[in-house]
Amino acid sequence: MPTASPDFLVVWPDPPAADLARTLDLAGYRWKAVASPEEALEHEPAGGWAGAIVTCDQNAEGAWAFCRTLRRRDTMPCPILLLISGAELGQLEMRDDSFDDFCLTPFHPRELEARLRHLTYSEGAVVRAELIEYGGLVLNLETYQATFEGNSLDLTYMEYELLKFLAQNPGKVFTREMLLSRVWGYEYYGGARTVDVHIRRLRAKLGEEHANLIQTVRSVGYRFGQSRWNG
Repeated sequence: MPTASPDFLVVWPDPPAADLARTLDLAGYRWKAVASPEEALEHEPAGGWAGAIVTCDQNAEGAWAFCRTLRRRDTMPCPILLLISGAELGQLEMRDDSFDDFCLTPFHPRELEARLRHLTYSEGAVVRAELIEYGGLVLNLETYQATFEGNSLDLTYMEYELLKFLAQNPGKVFTREMLLSRVWGYEYYGGARTVDVHIRRLRAKLGEEHANLIQTVRSVGYRFGQSRWNG
């Protein structure tokens, strides 16, 4: 099976926002902006797109239609990163299968670059593993891979970052505001609902049997597992 062209991204719509184009250029990505799904398929490299960046701010319905078209293809899957405003977060809850990761706008260039590295990570890369382990959970800090009891977890960049932070602090209770500050950073423009969306998706990916690994502390926030001192 051919591999996707490294770092060759398709961007919708055309033209893209100036800050997005600048971030991609400075990060060294090759990319092409397109105005329609048909144009994306027409210009797709022989090895496939490494990823797609779809901006929802101006035309949400057009953005979702573009994502659906990419998802329905019979060719190599194309991972999709959404750029979406905080006011549109509610649209994500019923459309989990239409995208792989999302980034709130306005975005910080370093955050977008990190998400893209995760989105386009090559399985063939050889790295020295640094791991976080808790029970059956194993997080590889070099490759952003996560497994639970030997089964791979398909996590987005921020899902991984949130799970990593929680797993590094078992038994501690964090409010939504604390998690926004510690995981997303002070420059993040989203609200506390973002945390709830990511917790819900993490629990779903852990599976019903293990969803309670991330516990809700009523009227406070969330806690991962038990304190290391509790055995």
